[in-house]
Amino acid sequence: MTTRLMDLGGLQALIDALHRRGYTVLGPTVRDGAIVDAPVRTVGDLPVGWGDDQDAGRYRLRRRDDDAVFGFASGAQSAKPVFFPTEEVLWRGRRTADGFDAEPVDPADEAPYALLGVRSCDLHAVGIHDTVLRDRTHRDGAYAARRDGAFVVAVTCGDPGGTCFCVSMDTGPRPRPGHGAPYDLALTELLDDAGHRFLVEVGSERGLEVVDEIGTAPAGAEDVGLADRVAERAAARMGRTLDTAGLKDLLYAGVDSPVWDDVAQRCLSCGNCTAVCPTCFCTTVADVTDLGGDAAERARVWDSCFNADFTHLHGGNVRESTRSRYRQWMTHKLGSWVDQFGMSGCVGCGRCVTWCPAAIDITEEAAALRREAAGEERP
Repeated sequence: MTTRLMDLGGLQALIDALHRRGYTVLGPTVRDGAIVDAPVRTVGDLPVGWGDDQDAGRYRLRRRDDDAVFGFASGAQSAKPVFFPTEEVLWRGRRTADGFDAEPVDPADEAPYALLGVRSCDLHAVGIHDTVLRDRTHRDGAYAARRDGAFVVAVTCGDPGGTCFCVSMDTGPRPRPGHGAPYDLALTELLDDAGHRFLVEVGSERGLEVVDEIGTAPAGAEDVGLADRVAERAAARMGRTLDTAGLKDLLYAGVDSPVWDDVAQRCLSCGNCTAVCPTCFCTTVADVTDLGGDAAERARVWDSCFNADFTHLHGGNVRESTRSRYRQWMTHKLGSWVDQFGMSGCVGCGRCVTWCPAAIDITEEAAALRREAAGEERP
């Protein structure tokens, strides 16, 4: 693997080079008390010196005692809304003298995206969506159009949050070639007495062209070793763990478990977990007309299996209770997703735990099912 070294000036040069190539550069920014993805023009747009504290039902930004650019855990957003927007117009139509003309909307007309600062867990989530939405027989053309032209700059997570469990899912904290979706460049931030710099690992020919253009220096063995230790320390500091051994069969066997009743007493069916999950992909279709009835558009919008009418069929709902809806979500995510797509639907980012207003913890619910199966008393 080609490894290079660059400083903060090199990071700015990278952003500039991507803009010159016509990319819309999206990266982490601070907005409304959270770290969210937005257009980036300068290093100053990035969350320099910001960290975060995350736990079940809790998210707070905090000032760090250094100027780390990527010194936070997973942000409020993953890459999902970039390639798979919350709302996407499929076609627009207008009434004519002869009937009705429909005009499709082509996402290929959009400028390509360059994603800066993609965490390894989110890189794996992109890989899952590649399998689910792009690489099957009936591909999602809009997703594929955005995804295929994207430039991805991944980053090693050096400061995981209290809800992170990517190590349990083998999805992080460091991006690895051939593991998850491919990346063009991967950065590991190094901040010590030797200065503020980034180890750059090249993952594609496009990535090599960019680092050659911005004039990065070859990385030495010492810097490579320091990057290894950043990832090792992060892996040892996960806030959560999830025992995945036999998990699919455990969930299938626990279909009638009282654990689901306990969850249902706390779950609000708000859908926050599905909204922040980087792999959920359920949608519905909304048709809207203007007041005159002469123009209309059809849009695909995110939906959630927690919505009461999500399974409405022929006058009734398949899953009427909160108990059945949470069971469906968790069992699909960690169990039947494996049967359907050959992989888990969870990447261990912990967002569903952080952003649940009732502080429901998917890792703890899995542990409760495991304790019940082992005949242990509930605490």
